[in-house]
Amino acid sequence: MNDNTSYNLLKDIQTPDDLKRLKPEQLPDVCNELRQEIIDEVSQNPGHFGSSLGVVELTVALHYVFNTPYDRIVWDVGHQAYGHKMLTGRRDAFCTNRKLGGIRPFPSPEESEYDAFICGHASNSISAALGMAVAATQKGEKDRRVVAVIGDGSMSGGLAFEGLNNASTTPNNLLIILNDNNMAIDRSVGGLKEYLVELNTSKWYNLWRYRISQKFMEWGWLNDKMKKRILRFNNSLKSLFNNQQNVFEGMDIRYFGPVDGHNVKNLVQVLRAIKDMEGPKLLHIHTTKGKGFAPAEQAATVWHAPGIFDKETGERIVTDTEGMPPLFQDVFGRTLLELAGENPRVVGVTPAMPSGCSMNILMKAMPGRAFDVGIAEGHAVTFSAGLAKDGMQPFCNIYSSFMQRAYDNIIHDVAILKLPVVLCLDRAGLVGEDGPTHHGAFDLAYLRPIPNLTIASPMDEHELRRMMYTAQLPDKGPFAIRYPRGRGVKVDWQCPLEEVPVGKGRRLKEGKEMAVLTIGPIGNVAAKAIACFEQETGKSVAHYDMRFLKPLDADLLREVGEGFTRIVTVEDGVLSGGMGAAVLEYMADHGFTPRITRVGIPDHFVEHGSVKELYHLCGMDEEGIVKALKGVASI
Repeated sequence: MNDNTSYNLLKDIQTPDDLKRLKPEQLPDVCNELRQEIIDEVSQNPGHFGSSLGVVELTVALHYVFNTPYDRIVWDVGHQAYGHKMLTGRRDAFCTNRKLGGIRPFPSPEESEYDAFICGHASNSISAALGMAVAATQKGEKDRRVVAVIGDGSMSGGLAFEGLNNASTTPNNLLIILNDNNMAIDRSVGGLKEYLVELNTSKWYNLWRYRISQKFMEWGWLNDKMKKRILRFNNSLKSLFNNQQNVFEGMDIRYFGPVDGHNVKNLVQVLRAIKDMEGPKLLHIHTTKGKGFAPAEQAATVWHAPGIFDKETGERIVTDTEGMPPLFQDVFGRTLLELAGENPRVVGVTPAMPSGCSMNILMKAMPGRAFDVGIAEGHAVTFSAGLAKDGMQPFCNIYSSFMQRAYDNIIHDVAILKLPVVLCLDRAGLVGEDGPTHHGAFDLAYLRPIPNLTIASPMDEHELRRMMYTAQLPDKGPFAIRYPRGRGVKVDWQCPLEEVPVGKGRRLKEGKEMAVLTIGPIGNVAAKAIACFEQETGKSVAHYDMRFLKPLDADLLREVGEGFTRIVTVEDGVLSGGMGAAVLEYMADHGFTPRITRVGIPDHFVEHGSVKELYHLCGMDEEGIVKALKGVASI
């Protein structure tokens, strides 16, 4: 943390109670200090930047008006919550943010009572907050207020609309704050974004309407049935005069706004005016992602999570990558463009991650051949299925942890019909500082039971290119390719596009005394561990790259089962139900009884930290694999 003398007001704020002691006139200064603190911290210790800068005033206003933590604030996507953490007792420790053993990357009730709910994935805030609001009613806690803060593109997620629909029909006093910054990570897309930009309703009109309705209720002129009729009639009139339909009030959710999300004193006044109103309500605020730091305002996508930067000049401190292997995502993006140039059926689909997954390469070169569908993973998969059903060859790229949200769509809309959708799972395995909500730990295990689905994981960039080429060939059906965040191992990553035999692994190294079976890029770590182990012990180890989890290479496994009594499996995924489990099943089903040791992600949620630290923590680094080999060798 920086020297407290730089922050005359912030240095004395340890909890929201300290904030409440200030006069409203002092709040703009608090916001300025809080914004500068976020800039100071994130410039040195990388994290999510633009989103938290955009909600500084909202964060201060919420904690100033509401009685947290008794009142619940549910943040949607924790990208926005750095200021919230600093105001709720974690400012001194914020220098440890995203570091192993330090502050978590996103809000979590396990870290602080002020964090009302887990929020690593988008669009869950309304549903969770509605549950809390109804629970408060059930328990007789009439004075407990519940607020859902949704934004950064999260309103495009289907779960948000499911929550809105339920909120409109379930008795509750929920307040939904829509932080409308026209952004997710890349710029928001879709009709809802355009609608929110144009939506306009007078807050004074809403406040007067509420006061009049309260008087009518007191005088006995207005019951619930009549209130709903008047509300519908009133909304119809307002739509007629404004020449627009308010979708929220059409669902019987009171709408206020839009208001300036960077005017903290006005936000305080509005929140105080509406917080005790009965029934579900939505406050629509306009904010600027990256507010207060000019480079972030001008290039919000780049400054979503910019890495280390010079806070004075705005220059990002980028490591020299000359002579280094490329990022897997960039190999994907360039190969996709190459395939699209050769195959007119190839199209790309991504849910709000064109830059993150490098599909922006195809978008720039062939804008009509790539589709950003917004934060809507289930829709992305089913949209891809529709494309495939009528002759296209979609490559649907979704981060592994977010693909979990589309599980039913994969089964129901892709696999049953054997549609040729290529599911590209970026960020597979342990992803590092983003922690348990973002680790791509489960994909091998949750995809493996699905019939008709081919599951592949390339060991290097050449293999990724060849698997992508193979997946778009005729009659391959549903095809999943998973690969990690970060760099591969080959500087010379380009290679001819050749077909890989589906369901066939490869023997990388001969050996006599034990066999190591790997899948994916972790095989490169295993290769180093095997070399180290052999040098230390003089023993001979065979190494097989499985390539495919499904279908398994039965010939390769038969060779291993017949030739070795000791086997080590290594994977960058959960041990429960993963590749090692599949090998165990095969050996048991075919009468082989080798001693098998499995290396992979253990049966608990892995915390945040660098990938190197987490690999070591899970025994998946070179040292851990050598240890596993020695353990098997000693039996």
